[in-house]
Amino acid sequence: MTAVWSLDRETFIKNARTVKGHNPLMAVVKNNAYHYGLDFAVKAFQEAGIQHFSTTSLHEAKRIRELCPEATIFLMNAVYDFDAVREYRIQMTLPSLEYYYRYKNDLQGIQVHIEYENLLHRSGFRTLDAIREMLIDHANNSKEKMIITGLWTHFGYADEFEVEEYNIERQAWISIVEELLSEGYHFGMIHAQNSASYYREDGLLPYHTHARIGIALYGSRPYNFLDEEKITQSLTVKAQVIQVREVNKGDYCGYSFAFQAQHDHTLLAVVDIGYGDGLLKSRAQHEALINGKRYPIRALMMSHMFVEVDESVNAEDEVILYNNDIRVDEFTFKGVGANSEQLSALNHHSLIKEIR
Repeated sequence: MTAVWSLDRETFIKNARTVKGHNPLMAVVKNNAYHYGLDFAVKAFQEAGIQHFSTTSLHEAKRIRELCPEATIFLMNAVYDFDAVREYRIQMTLPSLEYYYRYKNDLQGIQVHIEYENLLHRSGFRTLDAIREMLIDHANNSKEKMIITGLWTHFGYADEFEVEEYNIERQAWISIVEELLSEGYHFGMIHAQNSASYYREDGLLPYHTHARIGIALYGSRPYNFLDEEKITQSLTVKAQVIQVREVNKGDYCGYSFAFQAQHDHTLLAVVDIGYGDGLLKSRAQHEALINGKRYPIRALMMSHMFVEVDESVNAEDEVILYNNDIRVDEFTFKGVGANSEQLSALNHHSLIKEIR
């Protein structure tokens, strides 16, 4: 058996419906929909009632338009192929005052969302005055011009509860929105919230038209004290015991002294998954699930791993690395890596991929 990446389609759609509730969402489908597959995810999210999508890739935005002729597609990265953006009716970020002045004539007919930088400092207008300057220049521009459709930012600290940065970035953003609305500006879409902010606020922030949700739609909680019942993981990553080996006290197992047996008659299951399949080394510091019981992973190799087991484990037994009982987000909170990091690492060219 080769290790398997397996997805329950109905559970995936049900989770998306639960996350959405009665709120309008923009589904983040960047990086091949967190490696769930862009085509699959877009179609599944549509079935769950989501008609707005965002990505960082023009290539992916074009593919979404092919799949969804009437959907709203928002491109979070600034690009320079303006003809393609127009042709595929893609809405895109307006990332800075400098970008606006340089490309304002090229942007004619394109729907843009004004981006505010905030504390993430990744992209966006730095100040309210810079946004005002652009809006005034745009209003005075008599040529054919871009269409201002949205206003947005990204919260970099929404999943941090021990610091004040989320409250700082949240208040700065709300102040920007309130000021622009009070000055008579209108935006068809206002969006800022990621999964963590969405759950912290129990829905949409004031004035917002949409939440821009990623990881929760893919089955992982953004912070550890969120009730597991609110988000269901539809993904299973599983492998198989190839054989069970007996080693004795003092024996080293795996490359470079990876594990030393502490007792005679130690049983190690050899499992057909490794870091070549995308299993993070930090994930291998924890357990795997075999026949409903957790056993410690002892060594990780490119195509195999050792799991210390007992006499109840046999060759051909199924080994679970991730499912809804041993979730991706559990290991996120244990320091393995972000939810998206664990998902992105999984090697879909190596694993058998099945959607049920």
